[in-house]
Amino acid sequence: MGEGFHPTTAEELEAVVKWAAAERTPLEVIGSGSKRNWGRAVQSAHTLRVDGITGVVDYEPAELVLTVKAGTPLQEVEALLKEHNQELPFEPANLSAVLGAPAQSGTIGGVLATNLSGPRRLKAGAARDHVLGLEAVSGRGEPFKAGGRVVKNVTGYDLSRGFCSSWGTLAVATSFSIKVLPRAAKECTFVLLGLTPQEAAQAMSEAMGSSAEVSSAAHLPHGFCPLSQEHSITLLRLEGIPVSIDYRLDKLRSILKRFPSQELIEGQASRKTWGDLRDLIPFAGSSKPLWKISVSPTAGQQVIAELEKRFAIRWMMDWAGGLVWVEMQGDEPHDVPLRRLIAENGGGHATLLRASVELRADVDVFQPQPETLMGLSKRLKAQFDPHNILNPGRMYAGI
Repeated sequence: MGEGFHPTTAEELEAVVKWAAAERTPLEVIGSGSKRNWGRAVQSAHTLRVDGITGVVDYEPAELVLTVKAGTPLQEVEALLKEHNQELPFEPANLSAVLGAPAQSGTIGGVLATNLSGPRRLKAGAARDHVLGLEAVSGRGEPFKAGGRVVKNVTGYDLSRGFCSSWGTLAVATSFSIKVLPRAAKECTFVLLGLTPQEAAQAMSEAMGSSAEVSSAAHLPHGFCPLSQEHSITLLRLEGIPVSIDYRLDKLRSILKRFPSQELIEGQASRKTWGDLRDLIPFAGSSKPLWKISVSPTAGQQVIAELEKRFAIRWMMDWAGGLVWVEMQGDEPHDVPLRRLIAENGGGHATLLRASVELRADVDVFQPQPETLMGLSKRLKAQFDPHNILNPGRMYAGI
């Protein structure tokens, strides 16, 4: 790796990008580097680290709005919000353990650039749904602002949301305004034991369609969760005030009474269960290819059944079956047959979360785009980064 740039102000970052644009010199843009092993490796002699641009710009708890610099550690952001009994509603994961990065090393900018959203996405929405505005520097070296500090402020392109899932290929953000929410007064998890994936999919669908207001729904096979090594577990999370949770819990028990093996996890034990699931702790300590598969909730269990016929896998379902994590037990990613199988079962997309550098260079890490959509992606890249200097090839070869 060649020279590294580590600016501590937006002005210093702008100067680096202007220089790179003038010299047509690619930059690998990272926060702290905690997600460096996710995505395609960037071919660049220079690294631009943003984790020196830190600090809270403005925080008004009563207004539920936080403005923070992009390099601020996620851990610090969450600790600040917790002091005021608030939280990031999209529940971002800390993937350090599964990606082999130092613990608690992610930044808020990295979370938003990858649109990293946890189990509560079912109810709260994705990370991009909570970004009100941002300040950034384009690949031309031009600073710009998008959005603001209120919800209804968008005219034209919604660049604040567009930044999310761009993986630093369009612009380098320096600060964000984010909508936050109060923490739930109480949390508990209703647990069903011993369900098959098909039964779990049905139970989760019924729970999500009920008035119980389930905020998260997941299913783990037997031997996969410390809560129960002998049985599969289906998890349904309830959050809110105690009297509301009691009422909704009775609803769940009534709706799902045909499944007699039921348990309840409360308080810190419930939070830890969802935290471990969010951070993919069951897949930590391995280097085998790990896939993030997004399908319709009704298709998740079918995709698992078809995969188990062909490959040795470990898996778990989140988002009521709409998100399937699959770890291949061999060293091959099997990307082509996996994506073909997804297409045959209603469609969706698959992202290779973890694999060796060699594998990530040889396969499509992100879901291949249709020709028309790829054309739009290339034109958008050309508008923001005409010289292709920001994380070139990080998502797709050539852009």
